Amino acid sequence: MTTTQDTTHSLSDKGIVITAQAAPYLLDEAISLPAAVLYQSRLTNNLSWMQRFADAQGVKLAPHGKTTMTPALFQQQCEQGAWGLTLATPPQVAAAAEAGTRRVLMANQLVGHANMQLISQLLENPQLDFHCLVDSRANVEALNRFFTSRGQTLNVMIEMGADGGRCGCRTSEQALALGHAIAQQPALNLTGIETYEGVISGPNAPARIRQHLTWVLKTAQEVYGQGLFTGAKAILTGAGSAWYDLVVEVFSQADPDTFTTVIRPGCYLIHDQGIYLEAQQNVRQRLGDTCTIPGDLQSALEIWAYVQSLPEAGVAIIGLGKRDCAFDAGLPQPTLHFRPMDDTPKPAPSSWQVVKIMDQHATMTIPSDSNLRVGDMIAFSTSHPCLTFDKWRQLHVIDDQFRVLNTIDTFF
Repeated sequence: MTTTQDTTHSLSDKGIVITAQAAPYLLDEAISLPAAVLYQSRLTNNLSWMQRFADAQGVKLAPHGKTTMTPALFQQQCEQGAWGLTLATPPQVAAAAEAGTRRVLMANQLVGHANMQLISQLLENPQLDFHCLVDSRANVEALNRFFTSRGQTLNVMIEMGADGGRCGCRTSEQALALGHAIAQQPALNLTGIETYEGVISGPNAPARIRQHLTWVLKTAQEVYGQGLFTGAKAILTGAGSAWYDLVVEVFSQADPDTFTTVIRPGCYLIHDQGIYLEAQQNVRQRLGDTCTIPGDLQSALEIWAYVQSLPEAGVAIIGLGKRDCAFDAGLPQPTLHFRPMDDTPKPAPSSWQVVKIMDQHATMTIPSDSNLRVGDMIAFSTSHPCLTFDKWRQLHVIDDQFRVLNTIDTFF
């Protein structure tokens, strides 16, 4: 296999053109393994699918950027039509804003002087439309004191929580009281109502989530009815990557002249072969024939690693471990097998299974007669992309012929 040709490849959606001569092939062992790779064709598919879903449902998309913390991917999401981005912490917001993101929902409380100072500095850019969450009068008063002293105005949204969950008001009465408290703070604008339904799980979860979302919608309407929102139209937002269809189902009942409905899935861009594959299958089952968007999400991330050792019959030790991929929601599993100097990878046999993972090694069981050698390359799928991305400072974007198109940086 050769690493040079006299052609060029254009990555038009990124505005990048690179020569093929400068683009290594993953299969030529031009990249140190283990390595994390993303298939551009699958990213493009996922970008299009979720944006088309949101557009068809009449809702806005503000994908959660904490999944990847990769500004190059943020750019692709915004170029595809995302209304804004969701982040979780002030440093994450800073990374997105510095990369050119113009609208950010920080789905978290802004607490502490240094965090407020960082957001204050970002708000010096008048093009940044920033919103954060509040669920207590103490936080509301602290934010007002700080931003009054800076001569700035901060946009806040009331967070609605679930019993046994994490942050958020637990009753409508708490939310209404908080809305009145915000109205008394000159440095704060109340711009919306937020919830995260993903903390609700267990038996009969869909019904319980619908009940929760209906309560959130009713509370938002009550807040609006009391004239507590700053503008004529407020944000109504929820949805992680597992239940976004239910958020659309319930929140679409809101008057579109009163509320802008925003969903915030993050893992759709990368998807996986584990928990989010199952979650998406459940979404499609609930949607049934009402979803007319062709195709579906595709797993875009693989970790490539070498066979390091074959120390015992039926055992292969792989140069991949907890430092390289998520293991909280299922162990990585082999998808492709490639022997250097072969023409193309082959599907990994289903009998190959990772059964144990350590810091830098994984144990994979194989039939004793498997044709596997030390130095063979294996691609692994993962479950829960968030906890694979945060282990990498760089990922390689490849085409379907395994040519490296781009190398992108993460900002964790």
